[in-house]
Amino acid sequence: MLGARLQARYNTRIQPMTQTQKSRREVLEKFVAEKPTDAFARYGLALECAKLGDDAAATENFKKLLETNPGYVAGYFQFGQFLARIGRLEEARKLLSDGVVAAQNAGDMHARDEMQSALSALR
Repeated sequence: MLGARLQARYNTRIQPMTQTQKSRREVLEKFVAEKPTDAFARYGLALECAKLGDDAAATENFKKLLETNPGYVAGYFQFGQFLARIGRLEEARKLLSDGVVAAQNAGDMHARDEMQSALSALR
């Protein structure tokens, strides 16, 4: 009885949190909506969509990333790998080839070599 009075007085029952936490994808979608040309946010969203298995959204976001930021070298590598994973090998080869050129133009020899290696593995 004493326990019930204390519980009533101090309301010690655990209440569920009323604020819902946004998913990583929702947070990234908000960033992209606010700044659609932000390469890092778009890249993160594309990777998150790929991780979640939303191939159409991942493809769309990778395409938009490279359309608005053609010098974003990591986008070529990740998009190429993604396309290879989902069986779109010809597109993957094209992306990785374009990425080799973009990396070369950016002076990023490490990325160039990684993409060249990934491209060789697809042949």
